[in-house]
Amino acid sequence: MKKSLLLLALVSSSIALNAQPVTAKPLKKTITLTMPRTVDDDMPGTRGASVVWHPLQKKYYAAMAGNAGYPMGVYDVTGKRLSPDSLDCGADTRGLWYNPQQKQLQGNCYSDYGWFGYTLDAKGLPADAAIFMEGMNQPDVQSAGTYSILRQQVQFLYDGHIYFYALSNGGLIDSMQVHWGRTRADGTSDEEEGTPENYNSTTVVYTGIKGAELGLLNITDMQVELYNIADGFLTRKLKLPEDAPMNATFNFAYTNGMYWLFNIEERVWTGYK
Repeated sequence: MKKSLLLLALVSSSIALNAQPVTAKPLKKTITLTMPRTVDDDMPGTRGASVVWHPLQKKYYAAMAGNAGYPMGVYDVTGKRLSPDSLDCGADTRGLWYNPQQKQLQGNCYSDYGWFGYTLDAKGLPADAAIFMEGMNQPDVQSAGTYSILRQQVQFLYDGHIYFYALSNGGLIDSMQVHWGRTRADGTSDEEEGTPENYNSTTVVYTGIKGAELGLLNITDMQVELYNIADGFLTRKLKLPEDAPMNATFNFAYTNGMYWLFNIEERVWTGYK
């Protein structure tokens, strides 16, 4: 009888532990990157596509979304810009990532313009953006891709799902429903369909954190939510400061251990950790 009661107590304790809500850990500002040009200049761009850290160059690369002629900025580890105002993206960028296998900055374009890779000059500045995968290798024309290093796949958020494409041939491998705001203990919901209005709808980031690989931006609760890449359930919450810029599309990235948000009015990327 005592053994049965002890077993029941252990099971009840385990259930209660698993059902506990995820507590949000606060994030703090760590670094800023000011994009070149102003709204009064020619081809300044409006929305930020992404920020990527190049571990070999020891530089940050930040791109605007929307046109090949929009600016790109290259920065040192402190956030000092190293590139001229005249540096363009060279591709109609939506997503951007670093591919450690090929040691190259890569990205995806608008619609069926394909995936591209940068050739860097002696100073580490992009000298050329060449398409290496042609076609519509993404679920939506505005999809912003990010690279899953361990899987060697490019992943996209669209209509409530994460889509995984092979970097080797651009083919769709699989898709997974995101269980928005729900942990594994909460289980699934009958109402899970598209991306809820209170989330950024174009961008998913890849963190590389085991069990919390996928990052999504909740613009209402002002927090980054991390989900398990294996099942799409919420595992962690990261609370952003009250003055963090929130945008329903683009303007969100992850690189070098930091979550990045773009302020459209000030034209500044801020890294939070």
